[in-house]
Amino acid sequence: MGIAGENVVIVEGDAVGFAQQITAGIHELSADESVAVGGTQTGPDPYQLLLAALGACTSMTVAMYARRKQWPLARVRVQLAHSKIWAQDCTECATKETKLDRVDRVITLEGDLTPDQRQRLIEIANSCPVHRTLTSEVSIVTRLAESTRV
Repeated sequence: MGIAGENVVIVEGDAVGFAQQITAGIHELSADESVAVGGTQTGPDPYQLLLAALGACTSMTVAMYARRKQWPLARVRVQLAHSKIWAQDCTECATKETKLDRVDRVITLEGDLTPDQRQRLIEIANSCPVHRTLTSEVSIVTRLAESTRV
């Protein structure tokens, strides 16, 4: 038995390469790896998709807050990059023994905003649901689907 519900995402690919087809509701996307690691680069890699989710959520959350406050925000641009860093180089991290994932995020806010409004919107960016998920303890429950022979 699969997972039911409107928020289900299905990812499928053959076992030959890395290319994947993603179905998210009525939307279809692709994912792949770069040619350098054996993919065909027919879509973003998994980390790019993760960054896209964080960037989209950040932009949406900031814009929604500005609309509610009726602030003159015209456009939001979020640039993101993923890297691995040594834990001992992370001043705000509790773990010090290994490499950690790091996401750099630069937010550009266009509009006639005051410095206080800009600062508040940056604070709000850290409240987007995807940001909160990525910085919280996450439980991923994995199970094998019932076999169907084709």
